[in-house]
Amino acid sequence: QVQLVESGGGLVQAGDSLRLSCAASGRTFGAYALGWFRQAPGKEHEFVAAITWSSGSTHYADSVKGRFTVSKDNPKNTVYLQMNSLKPEDTAVYSCALRKGLFSAFSTRSLYDYWGQGTQVTVSS
Repeated sequence: QVQLVESGGGLVQAGDSLRLSCAASGRTFGAYALGWFRQAPGKEHEFVAAITWSSGSTHYADSVKGRFTVSKDNPKNTVYLQMNSLKPEDTAVYSCALRKGLFSAFSTRSLYDYWGQGTQVTVSS
C-alpha cells in the first residue's frame, strides 16, 4: 500500500502564494508519476499538474501554466506544488495522486492508483 499525505493548504488573498506538499510513504517502489488534482464546490475534479518520479518531466493544466510549479524531492519521497499569483477561482480541495506504471494520460484521474485525503486552499478576493 501507498500512503499520501498533503499539507500546506490555507486561506490566502488573491495574488498570494502557497506551497503544497505531498509526502508519499509505504510501497512506493515502481511509482511512475504523481499528480495534483483539485475539486471546487459543486464542480468536477480538475487536473492541475503532474510530475514523473524519475525523469521529473512536468505537465500542467492550461489554467495554471505560468503560475504553478510542480517539483519533487526524491530522497524525501515528497512532491511540491508551488502556487503563485493565486486567484479566487483556484479555491478548491487539492489532492495528490500516485500512479504506478508507465502512462501518458496524466490528466486522467481514473488512471491513478493511490490518493491522498486532500488539503483545502481558499483564495479570497
